[in-house]
Amino acid sequence: MKMARKVMAKPEFHTDLIDRLPVVRGRLTENAPIGQTTWFRVGGPAEVLFKPKDLEDLRSFLAGCPDNVPITVIGVASNLLIRDGGIPGVVIRLGRDFSSIDLEDNNKIKAGALALDVNVAKVAAESGVGGLEFLSGIPGTIGGALRMNAGSYGSELVDVLEVADVLDRDGQMHHLTPKDMNMTYRHNDIPENMIFVGCTLKGMPEEPHIIQARMDKIKMSRAESQPIKSQTGGSTFANPSVDDPSITKKSWELIDEAGCRGMQIGGAQMSEQHCNFMINTGTATAADLERLGETVRERVLETSGVNLRWEIRLIGVPLPKDGDLFDKELKGTA
Repeated sequence: MKMARKVMAKPEFHTDLIDRLPVVRGRLTENAPIGQTTWFRVGGPAEVLFKPKDLEDLRSFLAGCPDNVPITVIGVASNLLIRDGGIPGVVIRLGRDFSSIDLEDNNKIKAGALALDVNVAKVAAESGVGGLEFLSGIPGTIGGALRMNAGSYGSELVDVLEVADVLDRDGQMHHLTPKDMNMTYRHNDIPENMIFVGCTLKGMPEEPHIIQARMDKIKMSRAESQPIKSQTGGSTFANPSVDDPSITKKSWELIDEAGCRGMQIGGAQMSEQHCNFMINTGTATAADLERLGETVRERVLETSGVNLRWEIRLIGVPLPKDGDLFDKELKGTA
């Protein structure tokens, strides 16, 4: 006789939070299943998901939202791992009104926070604005690129950023330069509760076909070296040389030397193709992925003495059964 398969209950929040939030023109959703919308396809729900209709709707919401309500902002979640217990408070996900890309005078591109990096690179190339093609190698949005000073193929956002448009927790707009934000490798000093809504990028005049040739080279390089067709989150760990110039090896080299290429925990695996990429083979939980990442960090520390820093952003809370994973603070988490 076959035994019935036990179905695990989905994690849910049971609160009255949505009743304490301001009236909006956009959409508020309780227990929104946002984990499956991340590139890893894992993670729990948002206690409340807010999709603002436009900039003014977002500003009004922030001005009226109680100060003790946590706010988390996500884009297309390309480098995000949401823990299985979900995200308490309000998760803000920007919509179509924040995805504009416009050519301005003097080789400048004005882009909304939800604009895909690759689309910004394409518009720049078609407009004869060079210097932004590295964005085509970054999977994600401009908002995420601003948050982490994303980079690829020898360039990063700080190199082309003129000014970022940022809302504070009260809905007030600020226009900040890279110096204002103290942008460094995969980092800036802007508090997590401030929201990037757009920016102005500056390139240089150049022939479109020359720019496109560089973009084609980037595309080919990514396809050859990265598991771009897998459920992944991009580079798992930042290269340690930026924090310590005496370390000459890249993260993938240290991971390889520690014997972690192809390492698997549950449904989570370090890619055989590029061992600084963590992938969901199809059955992983967020806890599997985080345990794998922490195990790799421990092995690298043991073999090389290097403490790798997470580049993937880890947010949310674990399920109660996974609480042992978080008995101590995990360095590099959001």
